[in-house]
Amino acid sequence: MIIKKFINIQRYKTKILIQNHIFPYTSNGKKLKKLRNKHKGGRCFIVGNGPSLTVEDLDKLKNETTFAFNRIYYIFDKTDWRPTYYCCEDDKTILKSREEINNLKLDNTFFPVNFTWDYKIHFKNANYFIFKIGGRKVEPRFSKDIIKGIYWGNTVAYTAIQMAVYMGIKEIYLLGIDHNFNKMVNDKGEIIIDQTAKDYFCERYNNDKEDLYIPNIEVSTRAFTAAKKFADNHNIKIYNATRGGKLEVFERIDFDKIIF
Repeated sequence: MIIKKFINIQRYKTKILIQNHIFPYTSNGKKLKKLRNKHKGGRCFIVGNGPSLTVEDLDKLKNETTFAFNRIYYIFDKTDWRPTYYCCEDDKTILKSREEINNLKLDNTFFPVNFTWDYKIHFKNANYFIFKIGGRKVEPRFSKDIIKGIYWGNTVAYTAIQMAVYMGIKEIYLLGIDHNFNKMVNDKGEIIIDQTAKDYFCERYNNDKEDLYIPNIEVSTRAFTAAKKFADNHNIKIYNATRGGKLEVFERIDFDKIIF
């Protein structure tokens, strides 16, 4: 049993190694290459699904470059806004919501290519990237070239920041990233309950909460810290335009003063 497990691990590592070398020359790699500096010098909004997110704010983003994630589509019936780029990287969310996701009428969707290997899931007209998983208790690396892979940070917002930088964006605004949940886990594995916190912008989002991962804010804080360090060293500005919340890694900015 141990030998078989070892062989499977080695096969998987070999598969990843081969994929890393050939990926830039595949159709997926070539699609990502076209995104390099696509929004050079521009700005974007990275939209989280926190309880602070409002329909009114989304309506104001119709003409902006935006990134959004996971079950953001639960708000689509209330607004004409649609994200420029949509990404989902959480395997449990993908497995439970793949039909809903596959039926989305969005121009640019992104998923880890790793999941096509593990779960044989393929989405229509999707873009795929190599997902690089690092240690949970160390600050993650930051990808300058998403063709070579995007680093995991326990929050899809970190993935979007790496994508935005690759696209040449110089001003990144976070919105609806409250960075706080009703139920969380820390690095010690301890469960933390915050009875005052709501998880998402709608209750429907939580229908299967017990089947999904419990968020670890300490891990995602390290990812945001890594993003800030990279941005500071490369003349990129990242602001937190979220209304409230507990993310204090980035400079706060009033959303109403940057969008009209």
